[in-house]
Amino acid sequence: MSTATYSGSAAGPRPMSAEEKKVILASSAGTVFEWYDFYLTIPLAANIAANFVPGDNETAKFIFVLFSFAAGFAVRPFGALVFGRVGDLIGRKYTFLVTMTIMGLATFIVGLLPGYATIGLAAPIAFIVCRLLQGLALGGEYGGAATYVAEHAPQGRRGYYTSWIQITATFGLFLALAVILGLRFSMSTETFNDWGWRVPFLLSIILLGFSIWIRLQLNESPAFQKMKAEGATSKAPLSEAFGTWKNAKIAIFALLGGTAGQAVVWYAGQFYALIFLTQTLKVDATTTYLILAFALLLGTPFFVIFGSLSDKIGRKPVLLAGLLIAALTYFPLFTKIASIANPKLVAATESVKIDITADPASCGSLFDPVGVRVFTAPCDLVRRTLASSSMHYELKPGAAGSALSVKVNGADVASPGEKAGAAIVDAAYAAGYPKVGDPSILKAQSLGALFSDGRALSLVGVLFLLVIYVTMVYGPIAALLVELFPTRIRYSGMSLPYHLGNGWFGGFLPPTAFAIVVASGNIFNGLWYPIIIALMTFVIGLIFVPETKDRDIFTYTGEE
Repeated sequence: MSTATYSGSAAGPRPMSAEEKKVILASSAGTVFEWYDFYLTIPLAANIAANFVPGDNETAKFIFVLFSFAAGFAVRPFGALVFGRVGDLIGRKYTFLVTMTIMGLATFIVGLLPGYATIGLAAPIAFIVCRLLQGLALGGEYGGAATYVAEHAPQGRRGYYTSWIQITATFGLFLALAVILGLRFSMSTETFNDWGWRVPFLLSIILLGFSIWIRLQLNESPAFQKMKAEGATSKAPLSEAFGTWKNAKIAIFALLGGTAGQAVVWYAGQFYALIFLTQTLKVDATTTYLILAFALLLGTPFFVIFGSLSDKIGRKPVLLAGLLIAALTYFPLFTKIASIANPKLVAATESVKIDITADPASCGSLFDPVGVRVFTAPCDLVRRTLASSSMHYELKPGAAGSALSVKVNGADVASPGEKAGAAIVDAAYAAGYPKVGDPSILKAQSLGALFSDGRALSLVGVLFLLVIYVTMVYGPIAALLVELFPTRIRYSGMSLPYHLGNGWFGGFLPPTAFAIVVASGNIFNGLWYPIIIALMTFVIGLIFVPETKDRDIFTYTGEE
């Protein structure tokens, strides 16, 4: 892809005015609250599942939460199309006022929703609808906030100023964890599980009111005002952005050579790490939130550091370096996380040998990234049960028509059938796998315990490295996307590849990684998904994505 021509000012960077600083503060504060709303689902997964999913099948409950999490991400590109078009037609400011209102109200409603025991199937359906509304809102919010800030920033400092918008996603997660931890420490477990988990959702109505008030103080972006005064706004921004090859190829390369890899590194370093600790390694929620929150707090300033660095050396070197380093080090880092948090589990994966022998025709692929398939074959049920219990196994082909056979360290276990998985899990526990609550599993349920526990501090250090990778890829991405597209289609143009990357490639990482783990029988194999996507993006970005740091976005037209 050739670098498009542009005309820009020869003047160097200037300090940002007080008005422009207010723009950064107001835009970032509002976006923090949107991310806070959107990310409450995973930290409160157990409570959501307990209230909205019937029965005692923990695997089904976990899959429901993964599906609801992914559903919000799945619709983000549609929100980008709808609100991106509105933003290019009527302006940046009023569009993200609308998206923010939708997000806040949908989150508040979740806090009021009766559970399954009260309204039956309407409960999980209503929860999914709220998640879809959140996804649509976020699809319009990010592009508006990033574009708005970039169009206020002085030439030569866009990486630095848009990096404050990039902080908001991680800080929104940090805020969600902090609120949840505060509630857990201030009430009993029973009270929190009864109604306390709803409080973080209900608080969103207060955050919404503050966000609307602060954003109403802002003016429209100068780039959009200039374009509107000149009568140069696009009449059909979606057709112009994606209906011609000249602009469509920019969006394609922005996705495959930028946001896809950025997204998987972002979600692997924060959400997959959280899921890996709680679901795979069986670390209790409070310990996990404390450790992750501390790592996020330490790593957050690096968004600004790497955003600023991209103003000096370019967007591509920072982004591509983060992608490559992450891909090369994920396996050793996640292995280290497991050895610190649950050493008996790591030892058991080596010492306890679980062999499943079955007719290949009786075993499905188990690829279920959105959690909607129903599995009935004994081979499939056993493998899903073992994967949910974080147990390694090897699947061996049996003779055609042969019955399912399972051995734990060479001894036959159970008979084929839906309940065989439970017997196998019990045998694996007896052979050395640790149960939930095993004293060898890391536990540091207060700040004092965290700082006095060498294992906990070591784990903070590893998670801090994962957060650094996140800051490398995410810090410069907003500036890069803004600079790739001309003003008349910028909101639409940058929003779609961003939300396709983060909504689909990133948002589907947890359920896709879980599906890979179930299919392979290895708790670490889910990492292949972010590694492959990150390497693909590195190659495509290196070859096809231009360097954009010196573009003057006020005068850039996209002409080649």
